[in-house]
Amino acid sequence: MKWSAQPIKHRSEARIGVIFEKDVDLIHRIKQIPDARWSPQKKMWHIPDTRENRERFHITQEQNHQLSSEGKEHLQLFIRWLSSKRYSPNTIKTYSEGLRLFLIYYRSKAIDELTNDDVLNFNNDYILKKKLSASYQNQIISAIKLYFRTVRETKIEADKIDRPKKSKILPNVLSKEEVKNILEAHANIKHKMMLSLIYSCGLRCSELLRLKPLDIDSKRNIVLIKQAKGKKDRITPLSPKILELLRVYYQLYKPKTYLFEGQEPGSNYSVKSLQSVLKHAVQKCNIKKPVTLHWLRHSYATHLLESGTDLRYIQELLGHNSSRTTEIYTHVSTKSLQHIKSPFDDL
Repeated sequence: MKWSAQPIKHRSEARIGVIFEKDVDLIHRIKQIPDARWSPQKKMWHIPDTRENRERFHITQEQNHQLSSEGKEHLQLFIRWLSSKRYSPNTIKTYSEGLRLFLIYYRSKAIDELTNDDVLNFNNDYILKKKLSASYQNQIISAIKLYFRTVRETKIEADKIDRPKKSKILPNVLSKEEVKNILEAHANIKHKMMLSLIYSCGLRCSELLRLKPLDIDSKRNIVLIKQAKGKKDRITPLSPKILELLRVYYQLYKPKTYLFEGQEPGSNYSVKSLQSVLKHAVQKCNIKKPVTLHWLRHSYATHLLESGTDLRYIQELLGHNSSRTTEIYTHVSTKSLQHIKSPFDDL
């Protein structure tokens, strides 16, 4: 007799769904299980999700993390669509993982039957209960909205799916003295060069590691950053001091494909190795803050603002789509605050 069983959610309750061809004997036997119920909507019997019932129907823990056959098919459709639109590998990975998590949660429900209430229940009963971050929740919502708006026509109205309220977190910024100490910590010119270029040009880690020798225009004193976040090219000024360092570095290492290469000629320098370079520099400076590579980019933007650079230029240099993203640096700049006298001084 053929039957199948899998963990399901029924009205936010953990159950085990059991599907089999109509058989009087099996119906009689499943009715003997306490709290066994028939679901006309799901067209299956379902029973409490207990250890005893899992053993009875040979359900393994791994089944909680598996897509249904329909879910697998539609996840592949989504990945193919993202690829055809030339989304970056990181975005494809993030969005497909977000959709996969949602489809696993509703693996016992036909995708055509999913509604906005299911998205709401998923947020409340899975994301919030597991205390996952608002940014992670936002990534999953982005994936769901994109999939059901562009790839799949269902009962879900993507435009009516709300995003979580964003936390207003200020960027972490180092003082100029701290930056100087970090950049001078390494005697190795390659390590010094990588950290210095991130700060002096406000680069993202991925942008630095994709740079090629021809992206450095020494005659115009600019760095060309190709196909950065959002598939955009941009240019940023090249400091004369950095150019001098680059010439020394180039003579020593003679990079072939990428400006900064790994142990194998022509290979990318790894993100993990670059993070390690920064970590050792911070340790040498005895800085106790949890400094990351992105802190150097934040510090670059804040120091530009404090030196009087117009916010619109900073937006262009950083490659931000919206000026609202760049405006966050006005909240961490201390230039104006330093002129404010505390009433405590008058006591």
